This record gives sequence, structure tokens and C-alpha cells, in this order.
Amino acid sequence: MQRARIGTTGLEVSRLALGTMTWSRDTDAEEAGGQLDAFLDAGGTLLDTAASYADGGSEELIGAMLGGSVSRTDVQICTKAGIRRTQHGGMVDASRDTMLDTLDASLRRLGTDHVDVWLVHQYDAGTPLDETLHALEIAVNSGRARYVGVSNYPGWATARIATLADRRPTLAATQVEYSLLQRGIEREVVPAASSLGLGVMAWSPLGRGVLTGKYRTSIPADSRAASEHLAGFVEPYLDGRAGSIVEALAIASEGLGVTPQETALAWVLARPFVATAVVGARTAEQLLPSLDAATLKLPPAIADALDEVSAIELGYPERR
Repeated sequence: MQRARIGTTGLEVSRLALGTMTWSRDTDAEEAGGQLDAFLDAGGTLLDTAASYADGGSEELIGAMLGGSVSRTDVQICTKAGIRRTQHGGMVDASRDTMLDTLDASLRRLGTDHVDVWLVHQYDAGTPLDETLHALEIAVNSGRARYVGVSNYPGWATARIATLADRRPTLAATQVEYSLLQRGIEREVVPAASSLGLGVMAWSPLGRGVLTGKYRTSIPADSRAASEHLAGFVEPYLDGRAGSIVEALAIASEGLGVTPQETALAWVLARPFVATAVVGARTAEQLLPSLDAATLKLPPAIADALDEVSAIELGYPERR
């Protein structure tokens, strides 16, 4: 698997990152171990998790693996903080104390003294950006995080916090949703990131699983869309527009002799601003086509056709 630098930093990561959102909840330790083995065998290095995934269960499972057959030197870890658990559910909180307390708890669960990439999970309108940035600065200066960045930030906030970071720890990345079904970041986030040297880490490059084609005719009983806690996550991409894109993807993939999963992911990886794409799966078997996509090069005509069918409207003032 090829590697790429994140933004203008010296950090090199695998073009695919292994997402672990379902680990310890929908994916048990045996299946997670199978995924990790396949990922490492394919040349992958970057594991993506978050303190809020399964209420810390994902990090705990990774930590158990690192304490067993997997060496810490074989993997790079990206985790996220900024969503605080309350009795009413998750609450966005990127304050300095919550961020740093969460990082310390993440390190304990992961069984390591540092993470390679630490991200603010979501923009917090109630906390000054400078305070959140200070937490990132402390994490880097204390050695608890090698590189830092943001996730799910709108374009203006991405640009603002990156500008505030001048002469302080450089922001390395922004992790945002990006796929043939969700190209909204092209309006403002990508121009901001490119201008300020942030690499883009694309999460859900398979359109929350819809681009695998599994929902073309029905909702499988064992799918995310049939899950009580993930159905709402998938539902927005089961509309008519998504259906048209999935059909075009299926036709293109049939002509190439590959799966829609491979084609959709190869399209994302070919975008020049994408440093790495985060792929997750419930089972090791579901992960394998994504690993194959890491070496797939789409013919220009296919890439252009998919680009056209999934294009978003750019209005004022983005469109010139």
C-alpha cells in the first residue's frame, strides 16, 4: 500500500486508514483482530478511532491488541476528543480541560504514551477556537500527540483555527466526510485546507456503506441501515439521488470487472487533496475489497463519468 504525507507536514501514513467505530460494539475482538491482520498484511499502518466510539470500547480493544501480538511500532494511531458523554447523550465540548482529560483517558485505554494524530472531533461553537488550539499545543509540547488537527469543521472555522496556529503547532489535517455521495467539502473546506497546508482525511468514503451496492434492492437484515443505533446514520443516503449514483457506479464497476466498493474508493483516493481514506467494516471479509482498491487506477473516462453524475452545485460565491 502506498503512503502519503498529510498536508505540508513530514508525517507519512498509509493511503487507507482502518476505521474502528464499530469495534467492541458491532465488531467483536476476533473479527477486529482479523481486520487488523488483513490491514497490516496489505501494508496499512494508520488506525482511526475516537474516545467516543463505543464509549471508549474501541480504544480499549486497540489497546488490548497492542498489548498482545501487535507491536506499537507497527501502527500509527489517530484518535479524537471533544465529545463529552452526559446522561442525555454526547455533548460537543472542545474546552481545554475536557480535551486534555479525554486525551489522558484515551492514552490509558490505548496503553501508549502518545498518539500519532490527535483531532478535535467536532467544531464547538461554545468554546473559543484559541482555547481549543491551546489544548492541541499542550498535547504536542508534552509529547502526548505527535500531530494535531480538526474533524468535521466548516470551512471558515478550519481556516480560522489554522491561521491562529501560526507560530504554534502546525495543524496537520482535517478529517471530513467525503465520497461520491457527499462532496460538500469541495465548496470551502478543501480550498481552505489546500491553502493552509492541511491534509484531508476522508471518512466514510463508501457513503456510509451505500456505495457498496448492498442497498440497491432492499435493506439487508445484518446491515447498518437495519441496526437500531446506525439506521439514522445511513438513511440520508437512501434517496433518489444516491440511487442514481449507485446505479452508475454499479455499471462502471461491472465494466471494469471489480466491485462497486473498489471503484468508489479508488475514485476518492485519486482526488489530489485526499491524503488518506478511512475505511471501516463489520467483518474482515467486508474489508478485503477496500484493501484491493488501494492499488486500483480508474480509467479517465470512468472517473470523469462518476465525477459528472455525482457533481454538487456550486453557487455564489464559490462559483466564479
